[in-house]
Amino acid sequence: MSGVSILVTTIDREDKARALARAALAERLAACVQIFPIASHYAWKGEYCEETEFRLEMKCRAEDYAALADLTRRLHSYETPEILRIDVAETDAPYAAWLRDATRRD
Repeated sequence: MSGVSILVTTIDREDKARALARAALAERLAACVQIFPIASHYAWKGEYCEETEFRLEMKCRAEDYAALADLTRRLHSYETPEILRIDVAETDAPYAAWLRDATRRD
């Protein structure tokens, strides 16, 4: 099955990551959100930065990606949040069925 996307973002605190995950699940825009602690190294406004962040991977229907990105922008605390879309080439059928059921909004 096609039609599955993953929205990836990072945020500075675990409580904010959890709040974003809960909101995405409550809106049924994501079926699953995984949160990973990471060490980020990046350039910001000409300066080298090294920070602890939390990476979120939100699994969603491809058609819900725009709404999930909008929710992420609204709830995110960063001036310029990382919002990346990964389109999944293939998904195992039972997982795809579960994802569609978990994000059904009748």
